[in-house]
Amino acid sequence: MEENRLERSSHTAFIRHDALFVWGGYQVVSGQDVMLPSDEIWLCDLDSGTWQRRKISGDVPPDLDGFCGSNIDETLYVFGGRDAVGYSNQMFVVDLSEVCCSWRKLTDTKGTTPSPRNKHSCWVHRDRLIYFGGYGCKTIGEVRNTPSSSFVVDEMSWTTIGNTLFRCWGWNNEVNVFDTNTLTWNQPETRGSAPSPRGCHASALLGNKGFISGGAETAQLDLFCLDLETWTWTQFDFSSCSPPGRSMHTMTSISDQTLFVYGGFSTDGNTLNDAWQFNTEKREWTEVTHPHKNKPRVCHSACLGSDGDVVVFGGSSNLCILMDSVAVLRLPSQHHCRDVFLFQTQPHPLFRLCEDFIGGNPELFRQQLGCLPSKLQNKITKRIAFFSAMKP
Repeated sequence: MEENRLERSSHTAFIRHDALFVWGGYQVVSGQDVMLPSDEIWLCDLDSGTWQRRKISGDVPPDLDGFCGSNIDETLYVFGGRDAVGYSNQMFVVDLSEVCCSWRKLTDTKGTTPSPRNKHSCWVHRDRLIYFGGYGCKTIGEVRNTPSSSFVVDEMSWTTIGNTLFRCWGWNNEVNVFDTNTLTWNQPETRGSAPSPRGCHASALLGNKGFISGGAETAQLDLFCLDLETWTWTQFDFSSCSPPGRSMHTMTSISDQTLFVYGGFSTDGNTLNDAWQFNTEKREWTEVTHPHKNKPRVCHSACLGSDGDVVVFGGSSNLCILMDSVAVLRLPSQHHCRDVFLFQTQPHPLFRLCEDFIGGNPELFRQQLGCLPSKLQNKITKRIAFFSAMKP
């Protein structure tokens, strides 16, 4: 069935006009990773819960693993990742507001393009894409010109990619900025206590500050903040309880001072189902009680929807990683998901009405519904259809 392609991990997602856009990612088929088609994007109507597939033509990106997807309005930018040849530092862009969408590979950029990488993250700030970290390869010359604190070598080998000789693979903590108006790359000089080189972390933006958490082997989840005007790093020190360390989780901005963290892969090898909020003013974590304890997730997506909802899609519910003497292996037993579920981070009457209906009190619901304006009645009716479709 075509909709089986909705099951995926390591995809990118964003919300526009009450629709969830989902692109890329992979499945495991017969024990092998299978990248999902780059020439299509899926849209979920968050009012009705229905899905639609749209084709994308043009200069279609290769099948990518570990890419970073970011959106400005309805324009999707995809940078980096790893394809069948190796690690990539190419940028692709598509305007999804057009009737006939077409990929465009950016080849006329200015400045120095970052080295090939995957498992990095991005903040979108003032029409700029600000990338942090990741795992990738550098030439010998690039390694010599990179401070040892900014690039940790993981593997060395003589390998030619295209016409360039690469020798070093490893993790970085670099900050690279791409101006989408001028198509210019630059690498600002940062100050302060920067995160250690890493990938598979989570990032979120609050105002003029970018936040990074996890992706490093720490017992507790670490948290760093980069001021995107002064380019100064700050590390948070916690005196109270904080979440266990993790990677491949999500972090979402849900207010001017609050971050929401869900799931991820723990340092002891478990797929997590816990949710936490971090108050940036009080500098404290609070664990969130929620109804989705049966939905552990790793490599999922989380987007801020309407009314402060966090909309989670896809990912794996039981990622298994096995260490042997030679390599790190991802076992093929993981279950990829295609469900959409919501975290309600603030109270609002619409949800209470819907829950009354679905919870078995339809008569009370109809009485309350009849007292509301017709426009709101229509919206609530669509919400009911969505929740009904999402019920197991």
